[in-house]
Amino acid sequence: MMKNVICYFLCFLVESVILWQYASHLFIPAHTLKQRLTLLLSLYAILFTVSLFDIKWLNMGLYILANFFFLFTQYRLRCHSAIFHSAILAAVMGMCELIVYSVVGHFTPYFFSQAGYFYNKLLFIIFSKILFFSVICILTHFLKGQKHCSQFYNNSMLLLVFIPFTAIFIMLTFVSISDSCILTPAQDWMFSLSAVFLLTANLFVFGINQYNQKKHSEFTEMQLLLQKETDSTEYYKMLLAQNENQSILIHDIKKHLQSIELLNERKDHVKINEYIRQLMLSSDLREISRTCDHELLNAILSRYKRQCNEKRVSFLTDIRSETTDFIADNDLTSLFCNLLDNALEAAGNVQNSFIEINIRKREKTPFVVITVINSCRVTPYTAQSGNLITNKPNRHKHGFGIKSIRKIVSKYNGDIQMYYNNETLTFHTIIILKHSV
Repeated sequence: MMKNVICYFLCFLVESVILWQYASHLFIPAHTLKQRLTLLLSLYAILFTVSLFDIKWLNMGLYILANFFFLFTQYRLRCHSAIFHSAILAAVMGMCELIVYSVVGHFTPYFFSQAGYFYNKLLFIIFSKILFFSVICILTHFLKGQKHCSQFYNNSMLLLVFIPFTAIFIMLTFVSISDSCILTPAQDWMFSLSAVFLLTANLFVFGINQYNQKKHSEFTEMQLLLQKETDSTEYYKMLLAQNENQSILIHDIKKHLQSIELLNERKDHVKINEYIRQLMLSSDLREISRTCDHELLNAILSRYKRQCNEKRVSFLTDIRSETTDFIADNDLTSLFCNLLDNALEAAGNVQNSFIEINIRKREKTPFVVITVINSCRVTPYTAQSGNLITNKPNRHKHGFGIKSIRKIVSKYNGDIQMYYNNETLTFHTIIILKHSV
C-alpha cells in the first residue's frame, strides 16, 4: 500500500508541475500567484486521495475536471477554451503513458510482473512523465511570449474538443483490452503505432487551435483598426462640411450687411442688436487656421493645434504644397491622427514642450518625407523588449496606433524610423512614402 502511495504521489506531483508550466506560458492569470498555487495544490491533493482507489475511468475524469476548474477559475479563459485545453492535457498525458506502456511491453513482456512490480512501476512513471513533460515543453517553447486570454474564439473549437476526448476514450479502451488478453506481436505493434498516431493527432489539433486563435485575434484587431479609421475619416469629413458652411456664410456676408442696413434705416435697433448677436454666436464664424493646401489634412492639423494650445504645447508646421495629395483620405486620417495622438500624449506632460511637423518631397524622386518631432520626458521604449509603451491606462488595450501607422507605411511602399534623443529629450518619427504615379 505504501509503495502505491509513493508512486501516485510522485505521479501527481509531476503532473501538477506540468499543468503549472503549461498554464503559465500560454494564458494570462486572473488571480495572484498565491491563490493559483493554493488551488492547484488543493485540487491535486484531492486527485491523489481518489487515485488510491485505482479506478482508471474515475481518475481520468477527475483529472480532466480538476484541470478544467483550475484553468477556468485562475486564468482568463472562456468555458469551452478551458475544456479544450484540459482535454488536450489529458489526451497527451494518456498517449505518453500508452506509448511507454506499449514500448516497455513489447521489449520486456514481464515488466509488470509481481516480481519487482514497485520498481518497474516507478520506472514506468518516470519515463512516461519525462515524455509528457518533454512534449509540453516543446509546445510551450514554440508559443513562448504569445500569451492569450482566449477572448477571441469561434465555434470551430467546439468541434476540436471532440478529438482529444475521442483519443482518451480509445486510450482507455486499449488499456482495458491489453489487461484482459494477450496480444499477438502484430497486434502489439499496431497498439504502439496507434498510440503514436493518437499523440500526433492531438498535437496537430493543439496547433490548429492555436493558429485559429491567432488568426481570429488578428482579424478582430484589424476590424478595430478599420473601424477607428472609418470613424476618424467621417469625423473629419464633418469638419470639412463645417468649413464649407463657413465659406458659404462668409460669401453671404454682404447679404447680412444689407439686412442690417435695412433695419438701420427703419431705426429698429432692437432687431439690429439681436441680428448681430446671432451672427457673432454662430459656430461657423470661428476662425479656421490655414496650415496647408490639403483640405482634410488642414482640418486635422487645426484640431490638434487647438488641443496643443489648450495644453500649452507649441505646434509648428512646415508642409509643402501638393505633398500629400496621393494619400487616400482614410489613410491620411489614420496616419496623422495616430502620429499626433502619440506626440501629444508625450509632449503634454513636459514643460515648454513642442510638436513639429515637416512634410516635403525629395527632389527628382517619388518619395515624400514626413517628420514628426515632439518633446518627450523619458524614452518610450522598454528596456527588455525595445517596444514602445504608452502612459494610458489599460496598456494591453493599446498599441493599435503604431500597427495602423506601419500598415499604412507598408501600403505606400515606404519606411519608418523612430528614435529617442537623450540630449534634446525629443522623440523623432521619420516616415518615407512612395508616390506611385
